[in-house]
Amino acid sequence: MPTRKQSASIAAIGVTRTQLYVQEDLGWLFREQPTEDYGIDAQVEIVDGDKVRGRLLAFQIKSGESWFDQPTAGGWWFRPDEDHARYWINHSLPVAVVLYDPRTNLCHWQLVNDSTLEQSRAGGWRLLVPEAHVLDRDAAAVFRRAAAGDPFQLRLRELQLSRPWMDMLAEGTRLVVDIEEWVNKTSGRGSITLGIDHEDGKDPEPLANWGVWLGLASYADVVPRLFAWADVNVHEQTYDWADQEFSGGNGLRPYKNGAGEVDFWRLELALNELGKAFVVVDRFASDGLPQLAPPRP
Repeated sequence: MPTRKQSASIAAIGVTRTQLYVQEDLGWLFREQPTEDYGIDAQVEIVDGDKVRGRLLAFQIKSGESWFDQPTAGGWWFRPDEDHARYWINHSLPVAVVLYDPRTNLCHWQLVNDSTLEQSRAGGWRLLVPEAHVLDRDAAAVFRRAAAGDPFQLRLRELQLSRPWMDMLAEGTRLVVDIEEWVNKTSGRGSITLGIDHEDGKDPEPLANWGVWLGLASYADVVPRLFAWADVNVHEQTYDWADQEFSGGNGLRPYKNGAGEVDFWRLELALNELGKAFVVVDRFASDGLPQLAPPRP
């Protein structure tokens, strides 16, 4: 009979506990990241009341008693390897390491930056995770300050995070957006899932999922702004098969309704001029040679 390693179970519980603390104590959005995102397990988006403003944090989550084996005054030492340390320091988002202790069901955290990440005498890296840094509502102020930025920088962060999806579109992968909109809720509650259409007649392979509350705003108007680097159109095959007629702004509309409660949408993305230009600029900024610039006064 197949068995599951205990370490895998604890790791999953740690992610779930972190998600609960973020959503219930902080009231923010939690998005688990795909496994191929090296060194980052989740993104957390700050919510102000009912406003989602694009302020993001990246979480690396470690679960289990072994991560608490190096106690020190006021907390525990966490020792990342060289690759992870440099990856986090250079990440486009502020990064926090979260340690989940299954003995207490608490999550302890520390931001990763030049002030908190130390190089030991032996040449390795270490990060002090304070015992007092418990993931609860008291962490909100520090996280808000870390995620704050001017609108220009926030937009660049969002584009950088979407770059892998831009690359997929540029390589010919079909990306679709599935939406479930609860039409009888004034909160505009719904879910948005980005996935790959393998054109095999099966459901798309999910890449990311978000819970949203758009209030009275129209999904047809808001969703294209959430994927500003792509043109958004209806997924022709799905709508050809649908037997219901809907109207919608910009030609975007649901293809069916379930029990009078939920509208279902399936939209397709195509890389637009913004996306194409950003891929070129981001590639240059990552790999290009330093440029001559006017000297600072």
